[in-house]
Order: sequence, then structure tokens, then C-alpha cells
Amino acid sequence: MNIGLIVIGDEILSGKRQDKHMARVIELLSARGLALAWARYLGDRREHITPALRDAFAGGDIVFSCGGIGATPDDHTRQCAAAALGLPLVLHPQAEALIRERMREVAAEQGTPYEPDRPDNVHRLNMGMFPQGAAIVPNPFNRIPGFSVGDVHFVPGFPVMAHPMIEWLLDTRYAALHGRHAQRERSVIVMGAMEAALTPLMEDIEARFPAVKVFSLPSVDHPQYGRHIELGVKGAPVGLDAAFERLRAGLIDLGAKLGPEMVR
Repeated sequence: MNIGLIVIGDEILSGKRQDKHMARVIELLSARGLALAWARYLGDRREHITPALRDAFAGGDIVFSCGGIGATPDDHTRQCAAAALGLPLVLHPQAEALIRERMREVAAEQGTPYEPDRPDNVHRLNMGMFPQGAAIVPNPFNRIPGFSVGDVHFVPGFPVMAHPMIEWLLDTRYAALHGRHAQRERSVIVMGAMEAALTPLMEDIEARFPAVKVFSLPSVDHPQYGRHIELGVKGAPVGLDAAFERLRAGLIDLGAKLGPEMVR
């Protein structure tokens, strides 16, 4: 199964906030021998969110969606998920219990009585309105849960909440997948090279080693190496070293000037 990430929020697209989700999700996956296959960024517009979620539900991938599950007017993810599924939004009983528990805690901390029928408290229950049949995703930060429908999982936009929730999903729902996509990289700095001249060699490596992917990262103004290409191979550990040695030998045959080698 591929793993995808959706990040929702106008504040990301406008630059008011920097996305912290993708880098952290990559770290969480890498630590478990998994990898991110794709990512999408969406603003707070239902006409964009709904079709993106429809694709996610139909695609068969594991998908983590961050943001937009609150109960303010600019939060649309819960409604869009329901629309994409053609299901009603209903108050999840376990989510309701957790939200009420959190409201009691906040009232106790503030030294005020808990008033369940107060309009703002009633409104807070909207955060537990999920597509019918959804399962909750526990939130260790403040108890307000996210939700899952199949392999598509919805968590808040706040990294302090979202990342432990994603980690919990990886270590419970997907523990059996750990290590399935473990990868290594080996690369070498090729000084002053042009990608077009190296393309036949890259194509030859991928033809000889189908399980390996060749990558080329050119730079024109590196402070240490100047114009260069980081050329390498990545993939499952089995066969990677042989592919790299063939790549290196091919570069030597071409008369390339080689710099440092790297292993990741």
C-alpha cells in the first residue's frame, strides 16, 4: 500500500504558517521502514477538498489528512469527507464522551461549573460529528479525537496533536507493515557533469537492476563543489550495492571526475 499525505489550510498556502507535517511524517515513516508516496496541499475550499477526499477514499492508499476538523466556519474537512462518501455526519458517541470529559476538565481548571447546555459547550460537540460509521483516532494532547474511514485518517492541523495521532495509527493499525519499504541510498558527487551525458548510463542501471531507482540531483552554485550532480541509486538493500558499483564503474568509463560518496 502506498502512503499519502493531505495538508489542508489556507494559512499554509498563503505562507502565514510553514508546513511542519510533511517533514515529520517522512521521519515517522522512515523510522518504521516505510515511505511517503505522495502529498497534496489544499486550501479551505470545499470544492477542492471534497474531490480530493473522494480520490483518497477510492484510491486504496493509506492517507493521513491534517487540518480542518475543528468546528469554526473555516473548517470544512469533516463535511467534505461526508460529502465524498455520500454519508451523513453524525455525533460519534465515543467522541461525544471524550469531548464532554474535556469540557469538564477545562471547567474544573477554571474553577467554574460545567454547564453542558451552555451554547458554546453545545457547539463544541460539533467536533465529534463524523461521517456515519467512522472510527475515532485518540488525541493524547486534549482528548478531542480525530477519525478514520477505512485507511483514510483525519487529524487536526496542530502538529503537537497530529503527529502523536499519526504515530499511534502507524504503531497500531499498520504495525504489520513496518519494514516493508525499507530503503537505502548510495550516491556520489560527479563534478562538472551534465545530466544529458549521464542519462544513457542511468537508463542502463535501471534496466539491469529493476528493483533500483536511479536519482540525479544537479546543482549549479554549490559553495563547495560548484556545478555538480549528486548521482545515486535507491531501493531495497538487496542488490543496491551491486547497482551502485556498476554506476560508479560506468562513470569512471566516461572519464567523470568523482567526489565524495554518500550512504543513507
